[in-house]
Amino acid sequence: MNPINQAENKPLFDRGPSLGTRMVLLAFLSVCLIYLDYQQGHLQTVRRALSVAVYPIRVLVDMPSATFGWARERLAERDRLVTENRELRLESLRQQARLQQLIALEVENARLRSLMESPARLANRVQVAEILAVDLDPYRHRIALNRGEQAGVYEGQALLDADGIVGQVIRVNPLGAEAILISDPSHATPVELSRNGLRTVALGVGDVTRMDLPFLPNSADIQVGDLLTSSGLGDAFPAGYPVARVTRVERRPGEPFAHVEAEPTAALNRTRQVLLVWKGGEQVALP
Repeated sequence: MNPINQAENKPLFDRGPSLGTRMVLLAFLSVCLIYLDYQQGHLQTVRRALSVAVYPIRVLVDMPSATFGWARERLAERDRLVTENRELRLESLRQQARLQQLIALEVENARLRSLMESPARLANRVQVAEILAVDLDPYRHRIALNRGEQAGVYEGQALLDADGIVGQVIRVNPLGAEAILISDPSHATPVELSRNGLRTVALGVGDVTRMDLPFLPNSADIQVGDLLTSSGLGDAFPAGYPVARVTRVERRPGEPFAHVEAEPTAALNRTRQVLLVWKGGEQVALP
């Protein structure tokens, strides 16, 4: 055989030990390392160094999962806070509504007590009536009541509140009635000054805060602040109930009558209950 051909077929590097031999050597080396580490802990330092080197990789690998969990917890907590906040707002609104209702009931209770205490001293029969509706026409001061013929209401019956005369009934049906206020332009109330007994007539002018006394001469003894009470004349209202208080007295030289204005003592545009008053000296009848 040609020596040149043998040289050409010879591999450049020797292959070394076979694969089986390598596996045996690696297995033996592993067993030795395990034994040395178990007995004397020589690889502890290496393990620590490797754990330090691997830690950033573990953090990077775990970061998406940790971020997702944190975001999910924050969103869940936010939803819970939003829900609690909404429920607290609703509960606050409910409590405020109840508080307003309690305040309204307290005011109504005080008003009813004052209504019942005011006429009781006069020993007339009275009954509380609710105002159901108010005439929207500014020139017609009329109200609808929830008491009628079945309750004994009659035409011409006087209406009061805790502070004075409100008006009188002008129409009655079985279950309700219609009343005219003393501020109506077509209504006139016989009054007298409580200070000196001077009698006159108070006319409504279509304003719940003002009445006119057009028939007083310039020489009449009347002053701002004088109280006008019902005189009982004309059999329209029981005598002695407050009607209005004088707010303006203007004497006009050369004219026969003074210009006198008064403000009704009753809360004509604020009251919700009125007292129906029967004539005569009957005992007080609670509703």
